Amino acid sequence: MHAVIPYVTAALLFGLGVFGVLRRRNAVLVLMAVELMLNAVNLIFVTADATLRSYAGSVFTLFVIVLAAAEVGVGLAIVLQYYRTRKAVVVDDVRLDEPEGGGADSGGADSDVREQVAR
Repeated sequence: MHAVIPYVTAALLFGLGVFGVLRRRNAVLVLMAVELMLNAVNLIFVTADATLRSYAGSVFTLFVIVLAAAEVGVGLAIVLQYYRTRKAVVVDDVRLDEPEGGGADSGGADSDVREQVAR
């Protein structure tokens, strides 16, 4: 088997993953696209390992698998918590610049804490 075929397959998988991250609005589908990109990297590592006859690719592949498992656990926990509070998992609607209470003007729990600290 030629070593070019797995490299081209990995490049296509990685490209699909990048497209999924850039174009998807659902957070779960974005996480799946990231997993696709990590699997493409695993395919490159395993192919390089088989081509070069070394064990470095296998070791890196194990690290990437562990990283992917941790990413799935943390990512899904964040998505589930966000869904419980906002009832949606659309990535475009996630506000990263304001606290959950809506800011200092909204009178939420954050403004109560600020008033207590100011006293």
